[in-house]
This record gives sequence, structure tokens and C-alpha cells, in this order.
Amino acid sequence: MSRAMRACAACLAAATVSAVLAADPSAYGTAAEAKAMVKRVITELRANPSAAIAKFNDPAGSFRDRDLYVYCFDTTTGIFTAQVNKALLGTDNRLLKEKDGTPLGQKVFDAAHGLKDGQVTTVAYDYPRPGTTNPVPKVAYVTRVGGTACGVGYYKQ
Repeated sequence: MSRAMRACAACLAAATVSAVLAADPSAYGTAAEAKAMVKRVITELRANPSAAIAKFNDPAGSFRDRDLYVYCFDTTTGIFTAQVNKALLGTDNRLLKEKDGTPLGQKVFDAAHGLKDGQVTTVAYDYPRPGTTNPVPKVAYVTRVGGTACGVGYYKQ
């Protein structure tokens, strides 16, 4: 098989996997699963904030489920303390923008500031699924425990 044919076959296989995942709703987390995860986040943060953040950042841990993951930030500085995208750790959440320039991070930061300890709210925005670049509708359950705010989002498509 020629090099060009192997490359074409690899592209076709990748497209097939993507199409299967897109057609299979079980490949994605649901609103109920995201809400259940954020409740676990609250329990973990209340028990031991430092250990909780380490668990949230563990790629093989129980706070990663398909396209569901936890992100957290300091409620004073906005600095990410937990994030599936390691490049964002230590950066200011408030600077995160949607592809169209909408201030996503500021929206989440402001929502967290309006919460009492352990209360949960939702924030809607467009964001790419992990490993992709095309934004799709997403809703995050956002909570605050002490000086830490966290979110768990699910994709609506």
C-alpha cells in the first residue's frame, strides 16, 4: 500500500471513529452526570481542599468521565487550580474567551461570586470538546466552597 493510500486510510478511520462517537450519545456525559459530579466536588472540597484539587487534576482519577471533568479557580485571583488543559493551570480564568470573543471566564467568575458556600448555579457558553477546536453549546454547573470555585460542564450536542 502506498504512503498516500495509508494516509488516506488513516484519515478515513479517524473520520469513522468521530462519526461513531457523534452518533453515540453514551460517549458523552449527561446533565445528570455533570450535576452528580459537582455534588461530589463539593463533598471533596469540604473534606480536604488540597487533596480535592489533586484528585480533580489526576488524569486517571474519578473526576474524569468521557467529556466530563472538573475545573476550579481561586475566587479572589481567578487563577485556575484544577483544569483538564494543563496549559491553563496557573492562568487567570477571567481571561478565557469563547471563540467569538465573549468573556467566558469572567461570566463563570461572576456566577461563582454570587453563590453561597455549596450552592450550585448554571452557566451556558460555547466551548470545544476535549481534543477538538470547534465550539459547541455547553452548560456548566458552578459551585463555590470557601475560596475555591469549581465547575463541571456537559455538552448539549
